[in-house]
Amino acid sequence: MVPLPPGELTAWVRSALAEDLGSGDVTTDAVIPASARWSARMVAREPMVLAGLELALAAFRELDPAMVFRDVLADGQAVEARATLAVVEGSARALLSAERVALNMVQRLSGIATQTARYVKALHGTRTRILDTRKTTPGWRRLEKYAVACGGGTNHRQGLDDLVLIKDNHRAALREALPNPIAAAVARARACHHHLRIEVEADTLEQVRQALDAGADIILLDNMGLDDLRTAAAWCHGRALTEASGGVTLERLPAIAATGVDFISSGALTHAARWVDIGLDFDP
Repeated sequence: MVPLPPGELTAWVRSALAEDLGSGDVTTDAVIPASARWSARMVAREPMVLAGLELALAAFRELDPAMVFRDVLADGQAVEARATLAVVEGSARALLSAERVALNMVQRLSGIATQTARYVKALHGTRTRILDTRKTTPGWRRLEKYAVACGGGTNHRQGLDDLVLIKDNHRAALREALPNPIAAAVARARACHHHLRIEVEADTLEQVRQALDAGADIILLDNMGLDDLRTAAAWCHGRALTEASGGVTLERLPAIAATGVDFISSGALTHAARWVDIGLDFDP
């Protein structure tokens, strides 16, 4: 896992706190003395794979720079229900005011990590790896892809600038190009971005042939049946990497992997992950 950049981490936390606090926590400021100091435990309410704990701790420390953390577990660690993730000690006001932001962040990211870990487990014993997609919450892509890595998944491209991916709409825009849209698109991309890998989406075996002839580095096999996936993987072996996509479910993963593809991508790692349940138990 690549750690979250401290500067970006701080920016995410400050933005979330500004949204939640507005002009101030009127309830806490009215009820809790400024001098009060409390201790609290972040506790897993269910089994999970942890991700984003540093964000939660940064939220508390943003409101109380002197906040003390003890018994902090590591992102990527599998924990059981009732496990203590961290003990936080400091200003009672800071603990109460940052509680929701801190929990939201770690619950969301741990949910993604936990979902990803299930997919990784389903592929155990195969050489196929699970990839995420760009189906992420706007503004949270780095965080959500970090959570995928915490769960043992592999990150696909971070954005539109680190991999050429020629999809069906690109082909449609070049439908009159010769010798065929795929060859034309690959040639143009190679001329402009010779340092980047080129991936081509193929819906049919004929398009797989065209992508191979054009010299694509990766071929995305979109919504293909198992027989076509098996054929395409055999054709591409030693010539291009293969990525199966579309219609991917947890139950179908072993069958898809058995076709010999190198990767399986699933947007469900991020867009369909359920938040896990984490609580903050106070001990005044």
